[in-house]
Amino acid sequence: MTMNFFRGVMGGQPAGPQPTGAETIHKLCDRVASSTLLEDRRDAVRALKSLSKKYRLEVGTQAMDHLVHILQTDRSDSEILGYALDTLYNIICNDEEEEQDENAQKQEEDLGVLFTDKFLGDSENVTLLLTLLEEFDFHVRWPGVKLLTALLKNQCNQVQGVILVSPMGVSRLMDLLADSREVIRNDGLLLLQQLTKGNAAIQKIVAFENAFERLLDIITEEGSSDGGIVVEDCLLLLVNLLKNNSSNQNFFKEGSYIQRMKPWFEVGDDNSGWSAQKVTNLHLMLQLVRVMVSPVNSPGATSSCQKSMYQCGLLQQLCTILMATGVPADILTETINTVSEVIRGSQINQDYFASVKAPSNPPRPAIVVLLMSMVNERQPFVLRCAVLYCFQCFLYKNQKGQGEIVATLLPSTIDANSISAGQLLCGGLFSADSLSNWCAAVALAHALQDNLTQKEQLLRVQLATSLGKPPVSLLQQCTNILSQGDKINRRGSKVQTRVGLLMLLCTWISNCPIAVTHFLHNQENVPFLTGQISENLGEDERLVQGLCALLLGICIYYNDNSLENYTKEKLKQLIEKRIGKENFVEKLGFVTKHELYSRAAQKPQPVFPSPEQMLFDHEFTKLVKELEGVITKAVHKTSEEEKKEEEVKKTLEQHDSIVIQYKDLIRDQDTQIQELREQVSTLSLNSEQMQNQITQQQSQIQQHKDQYNILKLKLGKDSQGLSSSQGEGAHVNGLHSEELSQLREEVEELRRQHTLQHTQLSDKDSLINTLRCGAAAAAQTAEGGAGGSDNTELLGEVESLRSRVQAQCAEISQLQTERLELIRRAEAVSSDPASSSESSADTVTVSELESRLAAQTTEAERLKEECRGLREGHAGLEQQLASAQSTVAIEQTEKTKLQQEVQESKKEQDDLLMLLADQDQKILNLKQRLRDLGETIDEDEDELDARDQFGEDDDDDDDEDEDNND
Repeated sequence: MTMNFFRGVMGGQPAGPQPTGAETIHKLCDRVASSTLLEDRRDAVRALKSLSKKYRLEVGTQAMDHLVHILQTDRSDSEILGYALDTLYNIICNDEEEEQDENAQKQEEDLGVLFTDKFLGDSENVTLLLTLLEEFDFHVRWPGVKLLTALLKNQCNQVQGVILVSPMGVSRLMDLLADSREVIRNDGLLLLQQLTKGNAAIQKIVAFENAFERLLDIITEEGSSDGGIVVEDCLLLLVNLLKNNSSNQNFFKEGSYIQRMKPWFEVGDDNSGWSAQKVTNLHLMLQLVRVMVSPVNSPGATSSCQKSMYQCGLLQQLCTILMATGVPADILTETINTVSEVIRGSQINQDYFASVKAPSNPPRPAIVVLLMSMVNERQPFVLRCAVLYCFQCFLYKNQKGQGEIVATLLPSTIDANSISAGQLLCGGLFSADSLSNWCAAVALAHALQDNLTQKEQLLRVQLATSLGKPPVSLLQQCTNILSQGDKINRRGSKVQTRVGLLMLLCTWISNCPIAVTHFLHNQENVPFLTGQISENLGEDERLVQGLCALLLGICIYYNDNSLENYTKEKLKQLIEKRIGKENFVEKLGFVTKHELYSRAAQKPQPVFPSPEQMLFDHEFTKLVKELEGVITKAVHKTSEEEKKEEEVKKTLEQHDSIVIQYKDLIRDQDTQIQELREQVSTLSLNSEQMQNQITQQQSQIQQHKDQYNILKLKLGKDSQGLSSSQGEGAHVNGLHSEELSQLREEVEELRRQHTLQHTQLSDKDSLINTLRCGAAAAAQTAEGGAGGSDNTELLGEVESLRSRVQAQCAEISQLQTERLELIRRAEAVSSDPASSSESSADTVTVSELESRLAAQTTEAERLKEECRGLREGHAGLEQQLASAQSTVAIEQTEKTKLQQEVQESKKEQDDLLMLLADQDQKILNLKQRLRDLGETIDEDEDELDARDQFGEDDDDDDDEDEDNND
């Protein structure tokens, strides 16, 4: 049954009558809605897809809801999803077929918008579509991209709003650029083009999703300017992201992407045979550069981009294209416009452009070559407009360049062997081609824009009109052409010439009283202007009348009354009699009411549909807007009002002179105050240096104290070592034999005396250690005194030890005397015969005595050696004491010197403080004089000065207290 149904739909021969297209679509929609088998639903959706183009209205009306339901429920089958997406795309997309007439095309577009609105009735449908784009399957992702692109084409704002609030919506679309399948990537570019149109928020999100990096990489991979349609799509997307979006422009510049644009413009010597796609690509690349430096951007951002383009060599590369041969005309024109905006208002870029030479023989400046094209009537109109724009941008805020152009017209700088810019401008100004007249007049006016010096210099230019006649000034020749052209021919073709000359004259004499005087000095000029204004002419001549009124009004407003016949008052009387004030103001208003005036005021670039509409210059519209109101007021003022205004001006001038005097006085006082402040700063610096010196001296004193303490420690250790050696000697002396019983008491007495001496030495050692600890905390003067007293006591103890040692020596001598006496007695006994019987006993006694005397003698020798050691130790101790005393004397001398230096430093600091106090008093007197003169003095500064003064007084009191404590 299913096969029979589809055989009938797909072209089989049914038994009964064939169903209509609407009936067939209705049956298919029922099958999509009711079939439980996925295969049946897939076949039905495939059939709807095949019918969707022929029966677009029926499928869109009946099947859209079912197709959306398929997208929601059959997510697991990519084939049915692809059929559903293709069907939706066919009913929403408007096929752009050239064969269709306008009515059919309009009906197609209406159907597309209708079905788009129906699909967008539920915003979840767009969210569903964004979710499907995450599927990697080609049969789902590709038709999804095409469907979303078609929705954006039909209802851009509504779809943008849904994508903007969808989580990760823009990020999902950016992933399309990373798809390895070029078909999806390329259609993703088209999708992003539609998505970023006119929505700054989405543009920012796309830019911060690393779009610039990806797009530039694709352009490089595809061959840059030699690439195909993909490069064009990338460039269109870049233009969308950057145009009128300052945030993205800054991100593009800060990311150093401007530097990556330079290789795009590298052209070879042979530029013939460019393909149409290359011309399109390069045109878009130039347009992208212009987007970054457009005059409508903020001045700061434009200047920064211009600087980057010069530094990376992009401007140099563009100038190479400008001077290259074989470049297509439209690319050359767009390159001139691009260079114009890259150098506009940038002094360094303008200077570089002035130095560019054309590859001719002999080499000529690029400016001269371009001007030759501008005044050549055989060149294309758009090219001549581009050259004029380039010349205007070169002179924009470039007084140096203006001076160089005007200098080529002055008699002292004219070179007969070469063609200069001034000669070309004069030639164009007086040629038979009205467009050349207008372009040359506007170019020369830009050389005078806001430059009083060059306006006065141009008055020196003299022209030789014919042989045998004296030369006339350039100013007079312009007015002669105006008057002669009006007499000879008033056709529309000459209106352009007269408008250009009048714009030049208005720019020339505005804000230049000397030029006004020169203009009025010719007796024919004023009657010519009044005659032009007073006549009733047609629509074409009204603009000339308005400009003549503007020129006459400038002669009134900037008149310095140096010519008696053409003072301000007399010119106003002439207007009132010949023209009428109301009529004059009405004619003056013709200028701003002109349609072409409003068009020229919109942007600096001169863009005109045809040469006949090339009448107004952008900078001139600013001048008219500035002068129209003041000229109207000046014409309506009476003589009394004029006098009152003059009086007010004089009063204001007097007031200004008084104010200037006071300003000069205040400036002088500010200079004096500044000088005083500098002096105070210098003195403060000197004071800090002195304070640093004092700190250094204090640190040196502390170092000397440390060295002194180290010497005392060394002295204490030596004394302790001496005491230890004496104690050990005394301990050894106690070891004697019991056999010397008769001398034991004397030896014990000597040992007790040595022990007493050892104890006394130990006490002195502890006293030295106590003095050493106390010296670290005591003052330097007290340390010196304490050290001297300790040394005196130590010397006294040493003398006491010496006397005791001498006493011991005396005792030893006495023992030796007793020994000799005993020996003598023994010899006397041995010589007595009466005692022979007792000889043996005496011999034994004598032997014992001799042994005892020998032992005693040995002990005495040992005591002598110990005494000799004590004497040597005493001599060493005396040397150490003498060295310590000399060190103390040196330290005392250095201390005295340091105290003197500290006193001198304090004295110098006191002198500095006195000088600072005098200067503070001078500053207070100067401020009081300023108050007397009526100037306002900041009270915060007075409080600060007073606080500083009190702080300095407190510091002085603290220093005095410290001195008293010392």
